Amino acid sequence: MMTSVDTELMRVLGDPLRLQIVTLLARETLCTTHLVEETGAKQTNLSNHLRVLREAGVVETEPCGRFTYYKLRPNVIAALAGQFAELAESARTAAENKRACP
Repeated sequence: MMTSVDTELMRVLGDPLRLQIVTLLARETLCTTHLVEETGAKQTNLSNHLRVLREAGVVETEPCGRFTYYKLRPNVIAALAGQFAELAESARTAAENKRACP
């Protein structure tokens, strides 16, 4: 049973703007222009966060004319959710285990 969570992915998703981007992309595929409108972030800042998400494998791009659309890779989020589910299950059984103090 795995009891650790992907710390690099957690670091990537730990940023509030990146988490907001992921939340928006969970609802629909969006281009940078849409994401700027939705988040209020500056385009350069948003592009840097999208690069981090892309490099971490959380989002993928889809060129469409002069625009680039971003979509969430649900399998990455599902894998992370599975890691948390395993961690929760481990915690349920560990509640009965208590290490004695020396």
